[in-house]
Amino acid sequence: MRADIVSIGDELLKGQRVNTNASFMAAALAGIGIAVNRIVACSDVEPEIAAVLAESLERSEVVLVTGGLGPTRDDRTRSAVQQLLRRGVELSEDAYQNLASLMKQRGRTMNDALRDQAMVIEGSHVILNTKGSAAGMIIGCGEPFRNNYLVLMPGVPSEMKAMMELTVLPYFSALSSSFIRHTPVKTLGIGESMLAEMIVEVEDSLPEGTTLAYLPHAAGVSLMISTIGSDRERVEEDNKGVVDAIIKRAKRFIYATGESTLEETIGELLSRSGLTVAVAESCTGGLVASRLTDVAGSSAYFLQGFVVYTNKAKEETLGVPKESVEEFGAVSEEVACAMARGCLEKSGADFALATTGIAGPAGGSAEKPVGMLCLALAVKSSGTVQSRTLFMHGDRELNKIRFSEAALREIWEYLRAS
Repeated sequence: MRADIVSIGDELLKGQRVNTNASFMAAALAGIGIAVNRIVACSDVEPEIAAVLAESLERSEVVLVTGGLGPTRDDRTRSAVQQLLRRGVELSEDAYQNLASLMKQRGRTMNDALRDQAMVIEGSHVILNTKGSAAGMIIGCGEPFRNNYLVLMPGVPSEMKAMMELTVLPYFSALSSSFIRHTPVKTLGIGESMLAEMIVEVEDSLPEGTTLAYLPHAAGVSLMISTIGSDRERVEEDNKGVVDAIIKRAKRFIYATGESTLEETIGELLSRSGLTVAVAESCTGGLVASRLTDVAGSSAYFLQGFVVYTNKAKEETLGVPKESVEEFGAVSEEVACAMARGCLEKSGADFALATTGIAGPAGGSAEKPVGMLCLALAVKSSGTVQSRTLFMHGDRELNKIRFSEAALREIWEYLRAS
């Protein structure tokens, strides 16, 4: 079974709103074995809506539509579907009672505009709206659309998500004969081209029904291994075989196979080892500490964070020698090491990490360009401090994200080797 997703609203075409609905629906459909053919954004013009829906119904067994079901003049989806299918509308008593109950809870009374929100296309399977006013619909379209399905939902994300989870996904899951398995493989410290070269043999011999997608992002690249088929056991076996083959070839760069974030992976390693960590940050401005503490239960291993943005703060808070700053500069491995030592001493943690760099857009030079990052990691048990310098390319926001990712990678590599 394949699907089209149609998002209706002039605000999408004008760039006034990001289409998060489509990405949510595509991922949710993939989870029940329904592949998406295409995603289309359409204006609020009735003939345009009807034309787009007709084309989509010719292409796909299921067409999911969001937007245009509200009470205002620019909400034209229902009337466009009436025109396309040549059907009338009727009052859904279930939708009306659901809406009346919702209005009572909110201290409002029913009126004609609200009553219209309970009007549905004749022959629809009604989707009750547990978060808002407009009812959704699952419509078997009949000829000339080969009995394909049209699903109408509001454009409000919370309303759409509730309808998808409570009604739409169970409805079409029961109709789908396919099983699907998605496994993310998350990497650090390797680029897309190098990773592709490393796993080329795996990619060239994928089992039938299995695909491999590269998902580059600001901090690196992940892979998504997807397998679809009618035999659940075979699907699981083929998917696992591909993941295992990738791990065999790229193990040193893989930090997770599944939904775990880098922060969660680090948290698991810290909890398992019983070690504690503290951080001293300059260029990352607290982002490393923020990411580490995004994990529930992080108080068991994260002791303290210092944001020392100025030279004076580095010297007074962490005891960084003024001479080191003057001789080597604030962005240097020497200062990063002094920050890490000071952080270790002040916090009492088992190890401490420090960041200092130039996020940009100003502050760089030929010798120390924008994107330069110095990291240092100090370890209590050995009394050692290790440091390195890295160079990133991006604007200020992107550099800070990449700096924080490099810092977390440093912690991950230390824990993995411990």
